[in-house]
Amino acid sequence: MNLPSYVHGASSVALLGETIGENLRRTVERCGDREALVVPSQGYRATYRQLWDATTALAKALLRRGIGRGDRVGIWAPNCFEWVVTQYATARAGAILVNVNPAYQARELQHALNQSGLRLLLLSQGFRDRDYVETLERIRPACPALEETVVLDDGWTALLEEGAPVADDELAAREAGLTFDDPVNIQYTSGTTGTPKGATLSHHNILNNGFFCGEILGYGEQDRVCIPVPFYHCFGMVIGNLACTTHGACIVTPGAAFRPDRTLAAIEAERCTSLYGVPTMFIAQLDHPDFDSTDFSSLRTGVMAGSPCPAEVMKQVRERMNIREITICYGMTETAPVSTQTRVDDPVDKRVNTVGPVHPHVEIRIIDPDSGQVVPRGGRGELCTRGYCVMLGYWNDDAATRAAIDDARWMRTGDLARMDDAGYVSIVGRIKDMIIRGGENVYPREIEEFLYTHPDVADAQVIGVPSERYGEEVLAWVKPKPGAVLDGAALTAFCRGAIATYKIPRYWRIVDGFPMTVTGKVQKYRMREISTAALAGAEPGGGRRP
Repeated sequence: MNLPSYVHGASSVALLGETIGENLRRTVERCGDREALVVPSQGYRATYRQLWDATTALAKALLRRGIGRGDRVGIWAPNCFEWVVTQYATARAGAILVNVNPAYQARELQHALNQSGLRLLLLSQGFRDRDYVETLERIRPACPALEETVVLDDGWTALLEEGAPVADDELAAREAGLTFDDPVNIQYTSGTTGTPKGATLSHHNILNNGFFCGEILGYGEQDRVCIPVPFYHCFGMVIGNLACTTHGACIVTPGAAFRPDRTLAAIEAERCTSLYGVPTMFIAQLDHPDFDSTDFSSLRTGVMAGSPCPAEVMKQVRERMNIREITICYGMTETAPVSTQTRVDDPVDKRVNTVGPVHPHVEIRIIDPDSGQVVPRGGRGELCTRGYCVMLGYWNDDAATRAAIDDARWMRTGDLARMDDAGYVSIVGRIKDMIIRGGENVYPREIEEFLYTHPDVADAQVIGVPSERYGEEVLAWVKPKPGAVLDGAALTAFCRGAIATYKIPRYWRIVDGFPMTVTGKVQKYRMREISTAALAGAEPGGGRRP
């Protein structure tokens, strides 16, 4: 009889039973003079002691402004040193940090501010071609809970100075009254499937998740971690910042947002030992003109996550970027985020073809989406997660919480997965992404992986579009490598005889990029909208449409 697709991450390393502030204090006591945070684009460097002092100043300023335990404080900014200081200061003050997506437009900003009941917002003057201050002013009358704002560009120093009259004992008393089960963070879902919901996470959720990511990566005080992914997202602030500060490693942030040239420069100049990114970021670095002149000798490990990781890209990262101990993480915002992670000493095939085994102290199971029964090993089904990492719930949305987390506290991810006999998990698609063509189940991930083997394909995303005859047809968006020329007819010929006929895309769209969230996740629902709207002009088997 086959084993069931269930596993528990037993571990001899205990969960951390402390708040984020308590953990940071211990790290400062252990390695206060070591570098904690480097932001080359801002000319900023801080040791752990200096970082601690900055968080103390800001936490006191929050108390001086009347921020109480459980009050929501938001930050709307790209990556910067102020973001990191705010992350830890709000945790020490007992506030709940609300991460505001740097890409939000006025309507999205208004939703986040009102849905969270934000009292104080820290914001950049703007980012790229956006004026944040002007955007906020337009919607502020419709945000009654918002009491105060501080523009980081010209108000940061004054804000820190505000806390000077607050006694050390007052902050210490606030910290002593906190528990590790308190909510500490609201992260809005990325919007790949619709209206963002506020995943509410505790100290216990995110501190431990970051800690165990760092444990698996083998972090220590000597590590310097290049983090070009956004802090506003769980990849940056948990797998990134908290993995570092729980181990005394240094956070290296190349710039306000990902740029392959700045990331490559930071790796070399700061002698980074670890590198993070979503697959599109690694692809951009591999294809950049500066790649061949970059010294990667200091790198040893890192994380590729956030979206499906193409096997061919993973192989190039290991071989050409010297990241032999690269790992893949899988998870979601609502699970703090990581549920599975490959290990640095896993066989190569496990590290390129799976998202690894279960994380310590986490349970996962794979169920039949209809019956709810656990499927045998090797069977496809929906991946569910349970344990310390599962969010407290969606902020002020009990109905959405009940729909996502069952009575036994299993979080339904919506991802289709398969577990092998050794407990390693492969993600084969999303339930809503699965294409049903004439009764045949087509899994986009399988076709995408095949298309990556084409020497001129840099990236590929496969979706289903409506069809009167078959219900759905397969459509592929394909991004060529620099200088390469592709067309649908040639790609169809490449597929013919290599994958089943019903899996070969009927429609092809040759593109320079995909609709993306700010974190680098592909928005397949937008791709479907765009492609469906253009379908009337499509040319089956070739061309750049729909």
